Amino acid sequence: MPKIEMTTMVMIQNKATGQVLLEDRVKSWKGLSFPGGHIEDGESFYDCAVREVKEETGLEVRNLKFCGFVHWYNNQTGDRYFTYFYKTADFSGDLIDETDEGKVFWARLSDFPKERLAPNLEEYMPMFSDLGYSEAYCSWNKDEPWELVYQ
Repeated sequence: MPKIEMTTMVMIQNKATGQVLLEDRVKSWKGLSFPGGHIEDGESFYDCAVREVKEETGLEVRNLKFCGFVHWYNNQTGDRYFTYFYKTADFSGDLIDETDEGKVFWARLSDFPKERLAPNLEEYMPMFSDLGYSEAYCSWNKDEPWELVYQ
């Protein structure tokens, strides 16, 4: 039976510095990414995003703006993977320096080489922009190259 995974990712912006909150992930996937994670049973995407940010950063976020989602479809197994993207500049609380997910810190994404980014983060960035995309889709498998199509 095909597997379906649903996750969220939140870009938190600091308007005063122009920086974003990054995690240097060491669990699941590795590299620089935004906070987020898997949706729990009975939880909305929005509530998941708020909870995951709190767990991974210590910050409380509000007024999340939905930025769209990516839909990965494995054309060999039928598995599907969805990530719902949000962004906000409305947050409070004390930042946790590190969790079991990795270190958390403010920085400009452009300060890091692409090799330091978590897999696919660079491809996800158009979803956080104001280009008007609502969905990115990709049919993939382990034997073929893939490309996200933005809509």
